Amino acid sequence: MKILVVNGPNLNMLGVREREIYGTQSYAELCAFIEACSAQLGVACELFQSNYEGAIVERIQQALGREDAIVINPAAYTHTSIAILDALRAVALPAVEVHLSDPAARECFRQVSYAGMACEKTVSGKGFEGYREALAYLAERLKNA
Repeated sequence: MKILVVNGPNLNMLGVREREIYGTQSYAELCAFIEACSAQLGVACELFQSNYEGAIVERIQQALGREDAIVINPAAYTHTSIAILDALRAVALPAVEVHLSDPAARECFRQVSYAGMACEKTVSGKGFEGYREALAYLAERLKNA
């Protein structure tokens, strides 16, 4: 089982930006956490981060025939990117949306999730643990498929 983990814009700035919302841990620490979770679950993971919408779309498209599922934190593109929604629908892989914070408890413009419309599940407001939950859900789903 191989799971693609896609992280969107500004996640590379974790630990620096808006610490009161996103915490003090760095993106490198998030990557290490995801890799450790994947190893514990017995799944391989491919990590990808980009600040560019087109790069995210292309990487999702490349997952077809290469990965079995997708965990995606589209970050700000959550609320704006129909292109990412279309890419997720095009590859039709099981997908889980993750958010470190809880968009539902934030600004009104964060209430719509386009990417979430193509995902089986959304995990929000659990920090790094949201990735563990998403990976565990997909690992179990793939095992039982």
